[in-house]
Order: sequence, then structure tokens, then C-alpha cells
Amino acid sequence: MDSVLASASAITDQRQKIEQYKHILSSVISSNDIVQAKKFIDHILSDDVALVVSRQLLQTFAQELGRLEPEMQKEIAHYTLGQIQSRVVSFEEQVLVIREKLAELYESEQQWSKAAQMLSGIDLDSGMRVIDDTYRLSKCVQIARLYLEDDDAVNAEAFINKASFLVSSSQHEVLNLQYKVCYARILDLKRKFLEAALRYYDISQIEKRQIGEETIDEEALEQALSAAVTCTILAAAGPQRSRVLATLYKDERCSKLKIYPILQKVYLERILRKPEIDAFAQELKAHQVMNIFFTFVCIFFYSMS
Repeated sequence: MDSVLASASAITDQRQKIEQYKHILSSVISSNDIVQAKKFIDHILSDDVALVVSRQLLQTFAQELGRLEPEMQKEIAHYTLGQIQSRVVSFEEQVLVIREKLAELYESEQQWSKAAQMLSGIDLDSGMRVIDDTYRLSKCVQIARLYLEDDDAVNAEAFINKASFLVSSSQHEVLNLQYKVCYARILDLKRKFLEAALRYYDISQIEKRQIGEETIDEEALEQALSAAVTCTILAAAGPQRSRVLATLYKDERCSKLKIYPILQKVYLERILRKPEIDAFAQELKAHQVMNIFFTFVCIFFYSMS
């Protein structure tokens, strides 16, 4: 490998040099040899290779990462990011591609937080390249959605807060909807149930069934409505909760929900029996179950067993 790289480095014609390096890269990728891959990366990032050539070769390498076996892809991608770290300003485009490829791989393996961490390493405020607000918004929302897959409300909220400065001027309806869903889920995870309920209810009232390339089906709207009901039931008692309960109870769509009998009894202040409470609890998410005792111990203290 050393002699092959040295021969390529000695070529004076830049176009021929790049083509020779690309030929070497293709062989390295095909061989799935991690040692040779690292040697190639070390060489093209060395002072022996001009920056303009390094950038082009690293861009090609980043785009070809998907041809490697998954574990090798991870190892060489992380290795490359480590080698670039001290010169990241010179390779921002290439770092972006590598991080997006690696995030895509982690996402395919359902390693949501690792995928989010990869994307969060992209510099969205770089002064070295032009980044439009739609791209910034899409990345912030995507990172938040990935963290939410692991129920990580803290990190998700950090990126949704960044997105909030961009969404107000966004005309991208799909991203705007995804932002709303993330915001509702974060409030839900933080047990701000009444605020979450209002957000879910707002989402459930979307009239469009086609937003950009995304189809909004009835099931998704029904899930949002059901989430609104659940969060309202779990919310602390008070005038605002009572108003939201009334709104939901009078919404004809709620009568078709599985949770409607619970909503009806809570709204009418009727006693829930223990089997009903148990059935309701089984439908809850982990963070919601922690709140159910405090909700029902106050409201349904005299529930019959």
C-alpha cells in the first residue's frame, strides 16, 4: 500500500493523480481491509497531498462508505472523523457527508441516540459554507425525533428549542408538522400533561390529508386525539383541565376512541372501578404510569375493587 500511495503522490498531473487515488480507494473499499483503509485516510490527510486533492478524495470516500460492511463502516468513519478533528474547518462538507452516512447506519440499527449524536456534530452555524434555514430546521427536528425514540426529552428539547427560532418563518409544512409532534411528545415526556394535551389536540385537528410528500392518515390523527385524552386525564385537577375535558368530551371523534369510557367517567366525575383503572394503566407509556397513582389517588380514592 505504501509504495502504491507513493507512486500516486509522485504523479505531477493533478487530474491523473486524483484518478489514480480513486482507483486505489476503490480497491481498498472492495477489499474491506480496515488497515489499508486507515493507511489511505492517513495518506490523503497528510502534507504530501494538496488540500484541494484531499477534499475531493475524502468526499468520494465519504460517498462510498455505504459499500463497506457495517462494523467496518463505523470503525473507519469514526477513525476518519478523529483524524480530521484538528482540521475540521477545512473539511466541513466531507464531515457532513460522513456524519449523515453514519447516522443513517445507526438509525437502521435502531441505535437512535447514536444516530442523533452523529448528526448533532454537524456545524449548523458554520461561517465557512452557506446553510439555509430549511436545512437547519430539518436537522434540528430530525435530531429531536431520534432522541425521542429513546425517550430522551432533555436532548430532544435542546434541539427543538433551536428549531423554534426557525419554524416561525418556515414555509415547509412537513417540517412544521414534525416540529409540532416533537414538541407535544417532549411536553408529554416531561409530564407537562395539560400542555401536551393541547398540542396533541391541535395536531388531531389538521384538515389536510396530504402535506408535501407526507400522507396524513386517519389513524395518525386518531392517535394524536387519543394522546390528548390520555394526557388530559393524567393532568393535575383544575379549571383549565376541566375546560379541556369538556372540549374533548363534546368532540364527536372521541366517542370512537378506545379510551372514551374513561374520558366519559372522568368528565362526569363518576367512580372508576379498579379493573377500569388497571386497563387504562396498561395503555400508558412508562413515564405516564409513574403519574397515574398521583392522579387517581386524589380523584378516585373511593374506586371500588
